[in-house]
Amino acid sequence: MTAQSRTSTSGTFKGLKLTNTLTRQKEDFVPISDDNVRMYVCGPTVYDFAHIGNARPVIVFDVLARLLRHLYGADHVTYVRNITDVDDKINARALRDFPDLPLNESIAKVTGKTADQFHADVKALGCDEPDIEPRATAHIGGMIEMIQDLIKKGHAYVAATANGGEVLFDTASMPAYGELSKRNLDDQRAGARVAVESHKKSPGDFVLWKLSSENEPGWDSPWGRGRPGWHIECSVMSAEHLGETFDIHGGGLDLIFPHHENEIAQSCCAHGTDKMANVWMHNGFVQVEGRKMSKSEGNFVTINELLATDKFGGRVWPGEVLRLAMLMTHYREPIDFSVKRLEEAERLLAKWPDLVDTDAAPSDELLSALGDDLNTVASIKVLQRLAADATKDPTLLEVYSASAALLALAPVKVETDDLDTAGIEARVAERLAQLDSKNWGEADRIRDELASEGIQLKDSKDSETGKRVTTWEVKR
Repeated sequence: MTAQSRTSTSGTFKGLKLTNTLTRQKEDFVPISDDNVRMYVCGPTVYDFAHIGNARPVIVFDVLARLLRHLYGADHVTYVRNITDVDDKINARALRDFPDLPLNESIAKVTGKTADQFHADVKALGCDEPDIEPRATAHIGGMIEMIQDLIKKGHAYVAATANGGEVLFDTASMPAYGELSKRNLDDQRAGARVAVESHKKSPGDFVLWKLSSENEPGWDSPWGRGRPGWHIECSVMSAEHLGETFDIHGGGLDLIFPHHENEIAQSCCAHGTDKMANVWMHNGFVQVEGRKMSKSEGNFVTINELLATDKFGGRVWPGEVLRLAMLMTHYREPIDFSVKRLEEAERLLAKWPDLVDTDAAPSDELLSALGDDLNTVASIKVLQRLAADATKDPTLLEVYSASAALLALAPVKVETDDLDTAGIEARVAERLAQLDSKNWGEADRIRDELASEGIQLKDSKDSETGKRVTTWEVKR
């Protein structure tokens, strides 16, 4: 059964088209099998709280997963999004934050806390969990096996370094290397700093396995105690859960090179295939208030800070507002994330009627918009019209609700009836007590709990005593 026949539409929906980074063209999407449409998306490296740029691919590919489930059936889609829990940034953060703990214990604390926060944050953004969420540390054995295969087939080699040695992928062994990013291997050679790369056969060769010191996590391997390179992780996890060749691979634009290019090289050479994924999709960059986001610029903001503090625009922002603000720009275009954009999204959502439970199908017009390379901009315009029509005619509420649900967008509503004012005041007082006792974690927990209920806290100082004072309000 095809995607189009599954939808039971009236004929305006013409099928799904996606822009394929590999071909630089918008193409009809034809899955390898209608019975199991398979998608892999690169997930977070859990060394710190996810920032607003990290939120974009999670939201974009959540929408695509929802659309695929609608078109092919929920039981016929497998969406995999990994967690990278072995990485040099994680090691550094563990040593910094927990210097007195054993290495493995400190790493577990860092990855456990940040992974839990990531899950809470993206849930607040309306994102469903992926069908499978593999962790890199659970696939070390598979990585070692793939590296061994690459060595046997002449695509990898062991190189001596100052630290003892590492296994490298031989890019010259793959004639098609650079096809995704359109980078020429000869150009990379010409611009290389040979002295720095002297242990490599070619300057573009990349690490598959590197040795670990005593202060770094490591696993036993044929090449000594070490840890995998970043790229090999996704090659192994995607093959394990989706097969050697699958339908869609997604991620941010910054991953095209080197990460996705190197994934293709490893996977195709190890499996003897000409493709790793048939369709490669990449979302555009995120700027904040017109500038590249960075800590040095002072505009670095995490998802959690947006959801639970007043750092951005002096207030807390609901998850549905953040989601709509992201979807108001086409996924392939750069986005300027700003207070003005959030306010625009909130005003729009406030005009929409409440959703109702329904088994109705989404509007054909909305499906056509989404089916045209996930055009959420056109889809939101459709939702605006549906919302306006449903406000005038309650019989149209079900189609409107089904359409909004496909994008996981709901109007901003804050219920103030039967507000437990005394309970809120008690928790605010408890948070102040925890702050006075320097129990920062518990204080943050209370603040986040209140924020999830629509209660925004604002801290200030008493002008006479200098003591901390906290006021609260129901957020817009």
